[in-house]
Amino acid sequence: MIATPSTTPHTGQDYLQKNPTGTETRSPNQSLLPLTANINSRDNLEIGGCDLKTLVEQFGSPLYILDEITLRTACRQYRDFFQTYYQGESQVIYASKAWSSLAVVAVIATEDLGFDVVSGGELHTTQKALTQMGYSNQEIAQKIYFHGNNKSVAELKQAIEIGCTIIVDNWVELQTIPQLAQNLSQQTIPILIRLTPGIECHTHDYIRTGHLDSKFGFDPNQIEAVFSYIAEQKSLDCRGLHAHIGSQIFERQPHQDLAGVLVEWLKIGQEYGLTLPVLNIGGGLGIRYTEEDDPPSIEEWVKAVSEAVMKACQRCGVPLPKLIAEPGRSLIGSACVTAYTVGSQKEIPELRTYIAVDGGMSDNPRPITYQSAYSVVLGNKMSAQINQTVTIAGKHCESGDILIKDAQLPQTHPGDILVIMGTGAYNYSMASNYNRLPRPAAVLVNNGEANLILRRETYDDLIRQDCLPQKLLS
Repeated sequence: MIATPSTTPHTGQDYLQKNPTGTETRSPNQSLLPLTANINSRDNLEIGGCDLKTLVEQFGSPLYILDEITLRTACRQYRDFFQTYYQGESQVIYASKAWSSLAVVAVIATEDLGFDVVSGGELHTTQKALTQMGYSNQEIAQKIYFHGNNKSVAELKQAIEIGCTIIVDNWVELQTIPQLAQNLSQQTIPILIRLTPGIECHTHDYIRTGHLDSKFGFDPNQIEAVFSYIAEQKSLDCRGLHAHIGSQIFERQPHQDLAGVLVEWLKIGQEYGLTLPVLNIGGGLGIRYTEEDDPPSIEEWVKAVSEAVMKACQRCGVPLPKLIAEPGRSLIGSACVTAYTVGSQKEIPELRTYIAVDGGMSDNPRPITYQSAYSVVLGNKMSAQINQTVTIAGKHCESGDILIKDAQLPQTHPGDILVIMGTGAYNYSMASNYNRLPRPAAVLVNNGEANLILRRETYDDLIRQDCLPQKLLS
């Protein structure tokens, strides 16, 4: 049977969460739409003072639309709340895997955040952006932390030459880095040790990384052997410990438990003569993708983590370490929407109505990969009454290319602008050229101005790396 539309929301206007005190007091991760979202006199959705229908006319679709105010607000809340609630030194670093590009790095760097990178490509992107912004080599080194469970020798050399901190994930890396230090004539290499704390959290299996059955980090039974080895290596400047328990987490207790476990391990490391002045508790705070989602605010998460670390340090008699957090999704996820143009429709009586858009799994693979849920509005008819339940399909030659099942929308027609919310994290960064679709453009919007930050790929871009052997031309 055809599903009947829910009574809430009645129109796209209901997604706008009015707040008379302004954007600065709202936690971006709890908002479905970017903080600057508004409806203009044309009944079109505006973000950053820019009409989305006009943006699509100018830049095409699909189009990623990144709200600068929402991104900056999230950065400032993380930074300022750690300074408020944690009595020691703190540093917030952005998990670049959520979305790595020159412009994203530049915005976040100007808010005095650092960067967590997980590949040579992310490292290069971050270094390139910071260099263009005028940061010195020393400043760049201090801002970057290099992650990864299987860093290549070339990537390790790249990180050592830059001077950034390497988060060591396994014995191969731990034993390779001293050799590289000697070959590259580096006296000391700053490192953190990644540990698997054995803490479960309620999230998708693919984004849980803190439980024992994980490809990441040293297991608890290896800790003392790791500390013993590091104590003997003059080239390893072990500055502390790192752990990350997963992503899109709504519970605070797992992070509080993590703080206690890590502080106890800090104390063990000190028994081996290691100072370990840094504690990196990872990230993982979730965002609101649907009306049903109810994540803690950034302030609530920071307060809980800060208090847990301070309490554990007091209990264990350990000086307060420099506390590092690595938010990614909760910094940028809610700051972006994706605008599509509606195309064909197919109605199957008594079963389902499909509405197809000009993108899909190539610009947002999360629904087909994680069964992720999203919210949607008709961006050019924000006050229109919701009167139908539809399935939003992508244009790829794949039955599973479904962006949203049972979406509640007004009557739609070809050419309408469909807007899917919360697409700032793991959309562009996981985008592909499946079916040889060019990847979308992206714009940064603020105060009525839209700046292109990613050009739309062309068909020639798709074949740029293709090679046609001469023998096939004869």
